[in-house]
Amino acid sequence: MDVAIIKYNAGNIRSVDYALRRLGVEATITDDKERLLAADKVIFPGVGEAETTMLHLEANSMDQFIKDLKQPVLGICLGMQLMCSSSEEGDTHCLGIFDVPVKRFVSLRHEDKVPHMGWNTISNCKSRLFDGFNSDEFVYFVHSYYVPLCDDTAAVTDYIHPFSAALHKDNFYATQFHPEKSGSTGEQILKNFLAL
Repeated sequence: MDVAIIKYNAGNIRSVDYALRRLGVEATITDDKERLLAADKVIFPGVGEAETTMLHLEANSMDQFIKDLKQPVLGICLGMQLMCSSSEEGDTHCLGIFDVPVKRFVSLRHEDKVPHMGWNTISNCKSRLFDGFNSDEFVYFVHSYYVPLCDDTAAVTDYIHPFSAALHKDNFYATQFHPEKSGSTGEQILKNFLAL
């Protein structure tokens, strides 16, 4: 299987590569458009800041390119947020694959810490990413911005309030949590993506 990871100015790409290697998949990390077009699956991971990352994608004509991909695409963390319509982080216009804005967490109580960091459950899973899951599963989050519940919500997590832990529309899949850091549950999610 030919898996490509989009190379751009975002962190955490290597940890996704290592997670795939543990599954026996040698992915290619690349910003070469021909190479990305030829891949069976494309992963769009990231840790970073929305505004500078979108500026980088636009400067390299990657914004429209990503939207036009036809094979299964998996956005992770910042990758998921950039697939949305806009982000409150830097008042950024994003890719618009999912027609929903990204919002900043606002603490409602003293015990509400931002960023939302650590293990939390996902529920109401409605995507083939979650094939084989029978109950709430624990996954690992690190984020200060969230995607509200919407028509494309594929899994839900509750922190301060319910939000989209995953999204799915057509060939585009996305997780706010990090499957590459989520133990056996995350490993199964990556296997399910590779099996699409």
